[in-house]
Amino acid sequence: MNTHVGSDIAAVREAAERLATAAASGVPAAPVRDLIGPDDVEPAYAVQRIGILSRLESGARIVGRKIGLTSPAVQRQLGVDQPDFGVLFNDMNVTETPAAHRPRLLQPRIEAELGFVLRADLDTDQLDAIAVRGAIDYAVAALEIVDSRIADWDISFADTVADNASSGWFVPGAQHITLDRFEPRDVAMTMSIDGEIVSTGTGSACLGDPLRALTWLARTARDFGDPLRAGEIVLSGALGPMAPLRAGAHVRSELFSRATTLGTVDFVLEDI
Repeated sequence: MNTHVGSDIAAVREAAERLATAAASGVPAAPVRDLIGPDDVEPAYAVQRIGILSRLESGARIVGRKIGLTSPAVQRQLGVDQPDFGVLFNDMNVTETPAAHRPRLLQPRIEAELGFVLRADLDTDQLDAIAVRGAIDYAVAALEIVDSRIADWDISFADTVADNASSGWFVPGAQHITLDRFEPRDVAMTMSIDGEIVSTGTGSACLGDPLRALTWLARTARDFGDPLRAGEIVLSGALGPMAPLRAGAHVRSELFSRATTLGTVDFVLEDI
């Protein structure tokens, strides 16, 4: 199936409504690829945009972006050759929003990431690695609670893009890590749940370098007409495998450079 936005606006709107209904009801929906195709980029982001506009109209604010599908293993699993991205809203930030006011979780999983906070806009024609690195204020250890409005996580590339890159909540660490202290591609990560290590990884697992992922997003967001802005946080992609998440679980992620702890971040999932 090769659905195009221009020729099937109704399908895009129906897909957006299906996802919105799942989010509101807490009941996961059937995949939307039957409406927009399994791997067509344009209609998938059109569906995502409808969801973003609806959230903005309800009073949510955009505070950053997230990059997904940065792992080659996940790309092979879904049969894609590119990452995707979604939007982070203020009410998704666990450290600032009480659980009762965050978006509903349906099928949460968790992964550890490196987050970048920007000190400058990334909206120029020349967005190379040097420019992007210079726009970073600091990095943080971060946890992302990923979620899917699609039943049983039965997703294609288009499904996850349409579903705001399977976003849920995020937890930024408190320690600000400047780039003169480490190279993002060399960072090591451990993630534990209730004291048991469930995921390990390195910066090189994220498109070879989290800065490469950030550069990709900066260029893509600029080309979409919605460039990254100063003050935003960007979750650059998982550094290791995601893990299932149950109520009451205590999750901790630690980032290391040359055996020195750079930052930690903790999260306990309340009842959902």
